[in-house]
Amino acid sequence: MKIISEFKDFIAKGNVMDLAVGVIIGGAFGGIVKSLVDDVITPAILNPALKAANVADLALLKTDGGILYGKFLAAVIGFLVISFVIFLMVKSLNKIKKTEEEISTPSGPTQEELLTQIRDLLKK
Repeated sequence: MKIISEFKDFIAKGNVMDLAVGVIIGGAFGGIVKSLVDDVITPAILNPALKAANVADLALLKTDGGILYGKFLAAVIGFLVISFVIFLMVKSLNKIKKTEEEISTPSGPTQEELLTQIRDLLKK
């Protein structure tokens, strides 16, 4: 019975719940990115290249030796899109944090400057 209580304590920790939420959102985000690559980027950007190669689907691209490199190319494009979106998200979050820090930082003299002024006034 001790193992059940330990498991309950483990599950109740905040880190495990945060991780679970992250995995679920990550899975959903992966579906969105896959759709973006398959339904938007591939038709808009890669269709001319696919037509030139006489291939209907990116995954069917292969060399003369029969090596399928289309799936790999699709995975690389998906990785680049995910990386770029995460970069934009982190950049925007950093910008928000920076503006919050600027707002929370009081304008005017610092504590050291005030103490120096008080010291100088006391000397006089």
